[in-house]
This record gives sequence, structure tokens and C-alpha cells, in this order.
Amino acid sequence: MDSVWDFLGSYWWLIFFVGPAVGGAARGISSWDRQRRQDKLEMYRIKHGAPPPAAPAAQADEEALTSEIERTVAAHDATQQRWLAYELDAVKSLEFPLMSDMREQVTVDFHRARRAAEDLRPDDLDELRDRRRLDRYRDAVREMQVRFDVAEREAKRRRASDFSPAERQALDRAKKLLAMADDEGSSQAERQSAYRRAMKELEGIVVLPDAATDALEQRIAGELGRAAGD
Repeated sequence: MDSVWDFLGSYWWLIFFVGPAVGGAARGISSWDRQRRQDKLEMYRIKHGAPPPAAPAAQADEEALTSEIERTVAAHDATQQRWLAYELDAVKSLEFPLMSDMREQVTVDFHRARRAAEDLRPDDLDELRDRRRLDRYRDAVREMQVRFDVAEREAKRRRASDFSPAERQALDRAKKLLAMADDEGSSQAERQSAYRRAMKELEGIVVLPDAATDALEQRIAGELGRAAGD
């Protein structure tokens, strides 16, 4: 034992050479271990197509961002479909005329919010991975939802109450005629006649959305214009 201490006492300067070597070896082992763990993680992704249960925080953040984008786009699409239910259905549009009446402020507010959301929705949804863009788009979609809910509640509350008794009767007749025009069980001539009579009833009272009349005309074979010229 004394000889060992004598040796160390005589060659103490060797620690300046041995120490860095040992430290370097330790760092190399640590680096190798990290690389080995990374390689195992990568092999897991390749094999399973998903990260292991203990996924890195960055991966969790990416998944949360993807989920938020999908929810926002789905909310936008759902609100659009709710709106189109009025735009494409002539009878429903007559039941709730406020939904297509651009003289009503609540309707104007909804359409302004709808256009804003459309403008902020990119063709390539990957662009929404930019947090600032996603935040602006998400806020616009929420505003669109709120404005639609306000307009729809008001439309259902008022229905046709703003019209005179004679106008409400004309609206009721027009709804029945439009239902006949959309009835595939009726003949072509009956459907076209019902459509024209319905439009006559609505003159000076309400204007149907273009999308609703276009869709209806297509469903009754698109013969209206040609038949009118015969």
C-alpha cells in the first residue's frame, strides 16, 4: 500500500493526462447512449408508425396542434353546412326569410363573419401550423358560429311575422307550390308549372337565394328557360 502511495506521490502529474482521457471517454459513452436511445426511438417509429407512450414533449405539441387545426376546420365546415341548409332549400328559406334577407343587420353580420373566416382559411391547411395564422382563423370561425346562432335564433323567433296577413298567405301558397315543384312523383309539366306559380306568388314579397332556385331548377331537369321560350 505504501508503494502505491509512493508511486502516486512521485507521478502526481499524470492526472493532467489521465483525467481528460477519462472525462472524454465518459462523454463519449454518454453521447453513444443518447444516440442509442434515439436510434431505438426511430426504429420504434418505423415499426409502429407512432411514438412510444413516453413521447417527447415536442411530439405531443405537434399532435395537439394537428388536433386543433382539425377541430377548427370541422367547426367551420359544420357552420357552412348549417347555412347552406337555408341557402339550398327554397321551402326552408321561406319558412325563415330573415336568413336570406340582407336588409337585416344580424344577417349582414353573419355574412361578414362568414367571408372573414373564408378569407383566413388557406387552401393548404399546413399553413395553419403557423400559430398566429391558426389563432386568427380560429377566432374568425368562432365569430362566424356566434353570428350564425344569433341570426338563426332571430329567424326562428320571427319567422314570417314581419309580413302582412295577405303576404303570409302568399308565402304559404308559394311553399306548397315549391314542394310540388320538388316532388319527383309529379310530371315534368306539373313541376314546371308549380315553380312558375310559386315565383309569381313571391313577387314583391321575398327573393329566394340564387343557390336555392338554381338547385331547384336543376332538380326539375333545367327545362324552365327553354320551355318559357317555346
